[in-house]
Amino acid sequence: MIHVIGAGPAGCVLALLLARRGHEVHLHERRGDPRSSTPEAGRSINLALAARGMRALESAGVMQALESGLVRMPGRQLHLADGSQSFNPYGQNPGEINYSISRAELTRRLVERAGATPGIHLHFRRRCLGLAPSGNPLLVDEDSGREIEIAGNRVVAADGAGSALRKDLASHGHIQVREDLLDHTYKELTIPARSGRSALAVREALHIWPRHGYMLIALPNADHTFTATLFMPHQGPVSFETLAAPGAARAFFQREFPDALAVMPDFDQEFSLHREGLLGTVRCSAWNHGEQLLLIGDAAHAIVPFHGQGMNCALEDCVALDALLADGRPAPFARLSAQRRPDGDAIADMSLENYVEMRDAVIDPRHQQHRQLELELERRFPGHFIPRYAMVMFHAQIPYSVVRQRARIQQGILEELTDQHAGAESDLALSLVGERLPRLDRISG
Repeated sequence: MIHVIGAGPAGCVLALLLARRGHEVHLHERRGDPRSSTPEAGRSINLALAARGMRALESAGVMQALESGLVRMPGRQLHLADGSQSFNPYGQNPGEINYSISRAELTRRLVERAGATPGIHLHFRRRCLGLAPSGNPLLVDEDSGREIEIAGNRVVAADGAGSALRKDLASHGHIQVREDLLDHTYKELTIPARSGRSALAVREALHIWPRHGYMLIALPNADHTFTATLFMPHQGPVSFETLAAPGAARAFFQREFPDALAVMPDFDQEFSLHREGLLGTVRCSAWNHGEQLLLIGDAAHAIVPFHGQGMNCALEDCVALDALLADGRPAPFARLSAQRRPDGDAIADMSLENYVEMRDAVIDPRHQQHRQLELELERRFPGHFIPRYAMVMFHAQIPYSVVRQRARIQQGILEELTDQHAGAESDLALSLVGERLPRLDRISG
């Protein structure tokens, strides 16, 4: 028997994977049953589903059941400060497409599948209190007040960035935890459909309004609405703090994002009522406490959302753990921690870097020059030079740690070629790529 704490996407997918192998799984969730309750408004940040996440969902047998809730995003639609727009494809190869899905919709569908799967027992309104004095995980049933101590069984904590079990493991000295809050926060808004159609001219895209130091994004939903999110500093000259005065937020949007404001009829109410969300990175010295307790997903390695990999990385954890539990070798929890921690650290770093790219670099001329050059290098040296974004999003078999290592080498090549005014067809490009980038085999996910 295995207990999983947290019935979000990672917890549900892990339960489904384990049940398919014959394990009995108890899935505990502090919130109410999403099949019969309404999600909290303004707290979702839509999810970008990419190759790593789709691979996990296919392994769990649920990908087909989710397809009607997905919206294709083959690229970014940039809304520039001068009012112009441009579409930037994510990649240049067939299938290099991300998909947007509502977090609430994804969770509901996964819970439905888990509830219909033999061997999975769902328990809602069960809050994890942390560790009991005995060292076992301790839950409380919110309806009855009954405390439930989990003893003698493996426990996997998929209870998110605020994991009570992670905090108690750290407070008891079992692991070391570093939590770095970003000084930027976010607020979620809605762009409703118009007469059953998208209010934005381009529906199938991640919309970005980059403004140097802050940005607005919008991801499409299956019902033709968009979930928009404003990311900016919490304090400072241009910040959420300065938008708190009456009318300040509307005036700011009218100046910076007028086309978005024009399609947000509930802007004033939503901006006032929706709380700011925190953004941060969690790193742990180990994800396990022996073979009794394991942290996965955001509980072990929360990251900022700017590479769209938080959920994808968590689902990748589930597939890796399932394989380790199935191979019959000892210490699967310890092996997962050792195997996945370098990748967790790598995607955390790259997610922070991608925030700068999304809000600033996409409108920088040198970055645009590098983008064109890396696409040319990818065409000329397939399997050797693959843009970092493509490696992260579309090549599920390249570990994040390998992506980070190769991306740094590739950035050096781009800088050197640019400084030397040399193109992808130059002898210098052939020399640099040949010397520094050995071919990656089996790169497709």
